[in-house]
Amino acid sequence: MANKFERRQFLHRFGQAAIALPAMQLMHWDAMGTPALAGDGSRLAGFQDKKLGIALVGLGQYSEKQLAPALQKTLNCKLTAIVTGTPEKVAPWKEKYKIPDKNVYHYQNFDSIRDNPDVDIVYVVLPNSLHAEYTIRAAKAGKHVICEKPMATSVKDCEAMIQACKQAGKMLSIGYRLHFEPHNLTVMEFGKKKTYGNVKKIVAIDSQEMEKGVWRLDRERAGGGPLMDLGIYCVQGAIYAAGANPIRVSAKEGPKTDVEKFAEVEQTIDFQLEFPGSAIANCHTSYAESGNLLRVEAEKGQYELEPAFGYEGIKGKTPQGSMGLENVNQQALQMDDFASCIINKKPTRVPGEMGLRDVKILMAIYEAARNGRPVAISV
Repeated sequence: MANKFERRQFLHRFGQAAIALPAMQLMHWDAMGTPALAGDGSRLAGFQDKKLGIALVGLGQYSEKQLAPALQKTLNCKLTAIVTGTPEKVAPWKEKYKIPDKNVYHYQNFDSIRDNPDVDIVYVVLPNSLHAEYTIRAAKAGKHVICEKPMATSVKDCEAMIQACKQAGKMLSIGYRLHFEPHNLTVMEFGKKKTYGNVKKIVAIDSQEMEKGVWRLDRERAGGGPLMDLGIYCVQGAIYAAGANPIRVSAKEGPKTDVEKFAEVEQTIDFQLEFPGSAIANCHTSYAESGNLLRVEAEKGQYELEPAFGYEGIKGKTPQGSMGLENVNQQALQMDDFASCIINKKPTRVPGEMGLRDVKILMAIYEAARNGRPVAISV
């Protein structure tokens, strides 16, 4: 086992360094997140001289602090356009990222993006309730789409998004960045291969303090509270840790210590996912505390990530000790992989169908909490 981790550590360190190397030394990440070069050292298929253009729809904090900076490190795609409803944001973004006037859009003229050859991919980074509308409009405009999580606020909207992209012949990917993060990929591998035997128990926690007055506390725009925003990582983590989809859920909403702040959404929710066999996942998410953990108890030992779901600083340990993995730019790898999928006409590892599955589970959790009884999950 030690040799395996040493090899993985080397590969990820090599991959991280490769981001800054000249084009002839570019790396590619395989299904388990490890980089590989062609045998002769040449560029792999999917990495080309012309980068695919990405338009960011919504210039909020995630676009500003994570996605736009990540697009300065990508190998296969680049930031070419912006879409915003806030005029004062336009000038700073144009100056910082050298975006021409013709590639600046607002929500009223968004559909004209169909005529812009500089844009291949539209990345929807809007409040949850707008994901479906702009994904469908982007597909109809002939663009491939990345949609932030959660995919939408209803199962019906998720299905409509998938159908629209299929009808347009365009690819749809969900912004599940942790499927490109080495520590989480390792947990996925353990779950898939039963490295430590069958999984018995999972603990997943993702909580943070949420400030007042933000759209995430508006049920109409967010679709719910911390479950939609943070709890979805607990759902995802439990699924890939177990290596299976859940079959039943029980849930209970916690008390509200700030009734005014949480007038429209839950403050805290606990839920238990049951998996085929005997594995269970106890999950907790809240907007009134801090916590970030994915712990797995298996037949042959325990392993965990803490913190587990952040943009950086993720750490992991196994019965053998530290996983010894370095952090990467998750968003850069996520977007590069989608661009590679488009170029090579191969499926994305985080498709719309995965987003649909997760929204079905989120809706089942809310139903279980409302009714006070377990709900069967069919995904």
